[in-house]
Amino acid sequence: MMSLSIASPSSVTFTSKINNLSTSSFHGIQFPKIIQARAPNAPRLSWSPLVVKMAKREEELMDIRAKTTEELQEEIVDLKGELFMLRLQRSARNEFKSSEFLRMRKRIARMLTVKRERELEEGINKRISRKLDRKWKKSIVPRPPPSLKKLREEEAAEEAKEST
Repeated sequence: MMSLSIASPSSVTFTSKINNLSTSSFHGIQFPKIIQARAPNAPRLSWSPLVVKMAKREEELMDIRAKTTEELQEEIVDLKGELFMLRLQRSARNEFKSSEFLRMRKRIARMLTVKRERELEEGINKRISRKLDRKWKKSIVPRPPPSLKKLREEEAAEEAKEST
């Protein structure tokens, strides 16, 4: 049993008559280690998927940096069109790969980053860069994305087969 006695406001005493309150026989749950059997001569796999992803990302950045600024702008427009088509597919509840959204957005962001790095190397400040971006966006001629062009070409080829 426990007891609490208060003699005065300045002194409070607490006594416990329960023995071994702090020691317990429970030491947690222990799981046995699972040992995978492998051939004695088999090499250990020490790579991780993260390393592979990093290598792909570095390779993609090298490809992006190898392009000219005009090529980057053209590809940005194409990717934004593809992104728009994916949004339309999602809204129409058609089948699509949801991972493509993230992949395309990241690719666009990488391209815009490389474009901005080049502007900084040329000494273009942020204010002028925004003006140039507005001019560039106004100069974009609306055109169908490459995937839609490809679909139209395939449909035209099928119609040509049927008509012959």
